[in-house]
Amino acid sequence: MGQGMGRPGLNRRHFLATAGGLTVAGSFGFAALGTGADALASGADTRVRYWNLFSGGDGYNMIAMLDSFRRDNPGIDVKDSTLQWGSPFYTKLAMAAAGNRAPDLGVMHLGRVTGFSPGRLLDPWDPALLAEYGVKEEDFNPELWKRAVIDGKLYALPLDIHVQLCFYRKDVLKKAGLLGDDGRMVPVTSTDEWFGVLKEARKATARGLQTIGLWHNDQNFQWWFFVAFYTQLGGTWFDDADTEVTFDTDKAVRVLEFLRKHVADGYANPSFGGGAGAEQFVNGSPFCWEGNWSVPVFDAAKLDYGATPLPPVFGRRATHAESHSFVLPHQADRGGAANEGAHRLAAYVVKHARQWAAGGHIPAYTPTLSTAAYRRLQPQNEYVSAMDHQATEPKVWFAGSTGILAQRVGPIVVSSTTGSAKPEAAARRMKSTLTELLAMKNPMDGRTAAQGRAGA
Repeated sequence: MGQGMGRPGLNRRHFLATAGGLTVAGSFGFAALGTGADALASGADTRVRYWNLFSGGDGYNMIAMLDSFRRDNPGIDVKDSTLQWGSPFYTKLAMAAAGNRAPDLGVMHLGRVTGFSPGRLLDPWDPALLAEYGVKEEDFNPELWKRAVIDGKLYALPLDIHVQLCFYRKDVLKKAGLLGDDGRMVPVTSTDEWFGVLKEARKATARGLQTIGLWHNDQNFQWWFFVAFYTQLGGTWFDDADTEVTFDTDKAVRVLEFLRKHVADGYANPSFGGGAGAEQFVNGSPFCWEGNWSVPVFDAAKLDYGATPLPPVFGRRATHAESHSFVLPHQADRGGAANEGAHRLAAYVVKHARQWAAGGHIPAYTPTLSTAAYRRLQPQNEYVSAMDHQATEPKVWFAGSTGILAQRVGPIVVSSTTGSAKPEAAARRMKSTLTELLAMKNPMDGRTAAQGRAGA
């Protein structure tokens, strides 16, 4: 997959497997890489086939967690397979479910679940069985759990939320007088304050470095940032019946102008590739907006840095969030020992999410957040509040990580941020595209968003 369609920053994630992954997994006493043996493990009487999309540091952490599960549950043999991240993963999972060749357990981004024809390509979870293994609804953020429920049934079990963050170099901000007494970046509550911070930070930035990296030419990141700030303004997408577009072009223009100003005023250098932000940050650039998966990268570089949710420049706290979630791909004969093993495995990993948090993700299992071990994690303890201020894509079939919505609307945001289109024209194109998407039929079940909601 090219970077526009695949996961941004994937190369850095592969880098983690050698630079940071060993440290992350080893720090929790986990075994090294699992074998995923073809034959049933010695002493096991149940096999659980598990497909995931985790590479790099995330992949290393997941394998270590699976090995921990294997040690604690010798009667269950986990046959795990890692597939290519992005659209290829979802295509293969859909084909396997439709052809009754699905694994017992899979991973999906929560935003993609609505479009995956729940009830046809996905089977619902058994909440009573999950409760037997110690996982209950009250253990999760209410809004996160609500997103996982479709037609009154639980179709996804959230593992985490992963969010877009404002990373900052403490050494540069201290020089610029932008650190508070608590050693964290000074609070920002308006666009004027934010650009004032950038102005002062630029004065303290070494020559040849940009002030902030914000992936200005990447459709996924620009879309994610737009979702965050549009949500801060209270913007909506569609009516409750998914029959009308309620997208507010005036609010959209404000967000697009805000993003554009970073490039127009020279804080983000258009001569650098969009992916240069993290590298420049390591070299001394004061800011970069990145996903929380960059935490191990910056830890490995031994930077003195912090990370906060995207600044609430429009008054309301909201930062873009997605969620890795466990799903049950459809099986005509789902049930029995393998299904119970899938429930047990998913519950185990969710409950042991402290290890997963070391990779930067915020655990979905809220009891983890109050543990002393989690509170000691830095900078995770600085941005954990993002759990309560999630800016998510609309709950429609064409949304979700690298989904059609991002593919169609993301480039429009990029055109405005980089200056090839005016914000007003871009906002109108965005609304027109949303109208087209709302009329499209989901190739998974042949229904529009409104028809799918009516069916639910």
